[in-house]
This record gives sequence, structure tokens and C-alpha cells, in this order.
Amino acid sequence: MNTELVILIFGLFLMAILFSSIGHGGASGYLALLSLTSFSTEGHIWLKQYAWSLNLIVAGIAFFYYYRAGYHNFKLTLPFVIASVPMAIIGSYVYISTEIYDFLLSIFLILAAIKLLLKKENVESIKTEIPNIKNTIFIGSTIGFVSGIIGIGGGILLTPILIINKWADPKAAAATSAIFIWLNSASGLIGSGLSNQLVGFDDILPFGIAVLVGGSIGSIYGSKIAKEESLRNILSLVLVIAASKRLLQINIF
Repeated sequence: MNTELVILIFGLFLMAILFSSIGHGGASGYLALLSLTSFSTEGHIWLKQYAWSLNLIVAGIAFFYYYRAGYHNFKLTLPFVIASVPMAIIGSYVYISTEIYDFLLSIFLILAAIKLLLKKENVESIKTEIPNIKNTIFIGSTIGFVSGIIGIGGGILLTPILIINKWADPKAAAATSAIFIWLNSASGLIGSGLSNQLVGFDDILPFGIAVLVGGSIGSIYGSKIAKEESLRNILSLVLVIAASKRLLQINIF
């Protein structure tokens, strides 16, 4: 096992811990790490399908723990899921050039970095309400379509929307985002298969084991969300570097 692979596996492990602690699958983080390695030469179809596959593992674990802890609100989740799943399948059909993909992916990685750097509000006593159906259909379908094109689960976009609009507190948002991510990731893979774009998964085992362990650790302690400011700053830096690399085509490895 070469040094690059060892570092990558450890990085995926850390990403899974951090993202699962807030109910996310971690696709944006996995895309960032994979984009910094020689695996970036596999192409954007390979990258997003691997990210979706790892998402299924981590988001599934995260949802299990948040659901068991009683934070999932079915009435909040259902409209977003109904709107997003078909659009994620449609989005996965869309073929875009490598240049456009690199640009779009970079934008989403930068948005992820900004989100992680934002200081959390004190939301212990926040009063929330279920959004109206028009909002959920528009937001869910838009995020689902973008997720299908880019190769993310969409939680990194959905979570802040839920919290900012006071539709959910952080823990309820985490539970909703976890199942939203899982279903969108599964839909993206299904769409890739139906459009004959599905690639092989020869290298998935070590990656899967890394995120399985990391996701379990993060999900178990996620309801408490311990302060990890230094890890958030490092993760944000990695996301920005990955975005810059894809924009500038800097060969790091």
C-alpha cells in the first residue's frame, strides 16, 4: 500500500467522523480528498459515483443514530425527499464537460468550506415550524437535481436552509439531511446505471471500511456535537485547496 493511499484512507476516516457528527454523508469532503490525489485522473463520473457510494455508508449510519435518538421528523422530511429523488435521478443523466464539472464542483466545495467556518448560533430554544409545500418542492427538487449532476447528497445545502429558515433545529436538520443524502445518493447511482454510466468499484473496499468506522464514531457522538473548531478549519482549508486545484489544474501528486 503506497503512501498516498494510506494518507487518503486516513483522510476519509477523519472526514466521515466530522461529517457524520452533523448528519452528513461527507461527499463534498470525499470529493475534495480524491481530487487532491492521483484518483482525480479517473474522471468526474468515477469521482461522483464513489462519493455517492461512501455517502450511502455514512449517511445511513448517521440516520440510524439520529432516528434512534428521536430527532427525525417524518413530516419535515417527506416533502423534501419526494421532490428531490426523481430530480437526482434526472440530474445523474446529465452529461457535462470536464471543465464545467470542475467549475461547479469547485463552487460547491468553497460553499462547504464557508459553511464549516460559520459560527453556530445559540439555538437551544429555537421555535421551528414545518415549511409550506411550495418551498419544500422547489428547494427539494433544485437540490436533488444539483446533487445528481455534481455527485453530492445535498445535505451540505439542505442543512443550513433548514436552520436559517427555522424549519428545524440542528439535530432535527441532521436527521432529515441524513436520510435526504442517503436517498439522493442512491438515486444518483440508479440514474447512472440506467444511463449506462456506472463505473466499476475496484478500489471501494478500503475506502468503505475507513468511512464505516469513521461514520460510526461520528454518529455515536453526533447528538452532542463536540467542539471541533480546529478540525473544521483544517477541513475548510482542504476544501478550498481542492477547489483551487480543480480550477487551476494544479497537479499535486
